[in-house]
Amino acid sequence: MCGITGYIGGEAALPILLSSLKKLEYRGYDSAGVALLDGGDILVRKTKGRISVLEEKLASEEKTEAKTEAETEAKTEAETGGKNVFGANAGIGHTRWATHGEPSDVNSHPHTDEADSIAVVHNGIIENYLVLRDWLYERGVSFRSETDTEVIAHLVTYYYQNEPEVNPGTGLGTRNILGAVRRTLSRLQGSYALAIIAAGYRDRIIVARKDSPLIIGLGRGENLVASDIPAILSRTREVLFMEDGELAVLYRDRVDLFNEQGNSVTRPPTHIDWTEEAAEKGGYAHFMLKEIHDQPKALQDTLRPRLRRSGDKPVDIDFDEINFDPRWAKRDRVVIIACGTAWHAAMVGKYAFEELARIGVEADIASEFRYRNPLLAPGDLVIVISQSGETADTLAAMRLAKKNGCHVLALTNVVGSTLSREADTVLYTWAGPEIAVASTKAFTTQLMCLYLLALKLGRIRGCLDEGNFRRCLAALEQIPGQCAELLAKQDVIQRFASRQFNKTKVFFMGRQYDYAVSLENALKLKEISYTHSEAFAAGELKHGPIALVDKTTLVVAAATRVSLFDKVVSNIREVSSRGASTLVITWEGESAFTKTADEVFFIPAPLWEDDKTEAAGQNRFRECFSPILSAVPAQLFAYYCSIQRGNDPDKPRNLAKSVTVE
Repeated sequence: MCGITGYIGGEAALPILLSSLKKLEYRGYDSAGVALLDGGDILVRKTKGRISVLEEKLASEEKTEAKTEAETEAKTEAETGGKNVFGANAGIGHTRWATHGEPSDVNSHPHTDEADSIAVVHNGIIENYLVLRDWLYERGVSFRSETDTEVIAHLVTYYYQNEPEVNPGTGLGTRNILGAVRRTLSRLQGSYALAIIAAGYRDRIIVARKDSPLIIGLGRGENLVASDIPAILSRTREVLFMEDGELAVLYRDRVDLFNEQGNSVTRPPTHIDWTEEAAEKGGYAHFMLKEIHDQPKALQDTLRPRLRRSGDKPVDIDFDEINFDPRWAKRDRVVIIACGTAWHAAMVGKYAFEELARIGVEADIASEFRYRNPLLAPGDLVIVISQSGETADTLAAMRLAKKNGCHVLALTNVVGSTLSREADTVLYTWAGPEIAVASTKAFTTQLMCLYLLALKLGRIRGCLDEGNFRRCLAALEQIPGQCAELLAKQDVIQRFASRQFNKTKVFFMGRQYDYAVSLENALKLKEISYTHSEAFAAGELKHGPIALVDKTTLVVAAATRVSLFDKVVSNIREVSSRGASTLVITWEGESAFTKTADEVFFIPAPLWEDDKTEAAGQNRFRECFSPILSAVPAQLFAYYCSIQRGNDPDKPRNLAKSVTVE
């Protein structure tokens, strides 16, 4: 995944591009670059490393240029060449996550043709680039980089020079840059989001997308393009979400939008309500820590608008947004498809749907699902989960489900994403922008949505009586506040992390819901601290994992199923006797682990409305909702271990925010 930005307007483009790139750096950070239109020239500046390296390079150049100008004040613009990267009013920028060619200055974007007359920035993969490269090489084209993107610049130049469009009125050929881009796009196989500038066309930026996200920001006397919303919020909140196959031309005062057939398209922009501050760190050391602390509000924003009340009590779930009616009760099966963190949410959802709605559920990894011949029927409800709504494997799985006649419900955080547009219905998490690569609030808000779906389905299927249904709603409503309580005790986890961050192996275990959330907890630590960590069902301890346990091991047990406490105590004793350190995450007020675990972190238990005491038989509902709360201390533990190891938790090595290519 890479980040694209572009600007055309009345102001200097460079500072706007750099500011936008910083807000997209989470999408890629092994190199960065810009291409500016100055008069009839394209000026490219790019470098390996983060955006700060590019800024240093530009700052050094600006000082040199200022000195030169002072020394040659009497010279005319013609004598000095007139090239000024700092004064250009149009340009494109890119921050890269490498797919073709190692991170290097030459492989950095933007890429140009041999004459530097075309510059391209690209997110995605051109699958047939080797064929195109050979075809261009046979026509005398020389290549500078190892990337798939460079073929695009050369193709645009080739078609501009050699295959001008024919005017049907005169029969004469005319060179047409838009036609050259269209001809180029027709040759490309794979996925792309593109921004292209051409020397001699300083009044426009051409953009196109296929299977990779791209948005257009509409300003006053200026227009912008970017891979994601945070990049343009400081300039405008009016956004056009480009559809697959669309092409657009950005001018200062207008945007011309075309569909795949070349026909003009008109549609109203979407107004974005996010504040610019919502995409900034807000005083926290890292985006990840901020987003962990965002969770009480994100959970509340996801939950509250969907609760229907009688007085001050929630009595029902309002799902008008997805036309949730009694016909949903007739679904034969639920299939939940996702990748990574979203798949872990799907695993929790599987348990919740089966317990609360008594319906069979398959939770599948999208990259596996899309390549087998899955058993699907028109009566199946297929839920696809992706924070970004642009995950390549998840999109492919969704399209397979739709092809088989299933009803597809998308669960995503990004309005206007490909997933939200192509699914039959969409449920938004309302988590707000998530910048850190390691997902936190996206995970817990996904869980909240899955619980709401399971409860609503359980109620209309007759699996939950009115009393238990309302008790569960009241319990869910307590979770945002309980999450805030946990965050107020983060110093306990911070101290524990300071003692345990150097463990070489960390095992997470649990049973049922606790096993499902352990998968996510292990991933979080793995992603940002680079510690070997894995999760398994606690009952599997003696079926292999215990062979790896020694004094270099930490075992973290999530234990919220009270009926299984004795078995978890036994697990803890088994690993402790082999030298492992242990942490248990369990309910407040429980004492089952205080004598066996090295550390116990308590999560608050929901209070049921029956005189604020736990009603008989309600344990299973309390335990159902525990993953949201038990994920929070694990997120904090991963964060503080990463800090102790000197890592940047916002930008873990080799990872990107969303995987938009295979």
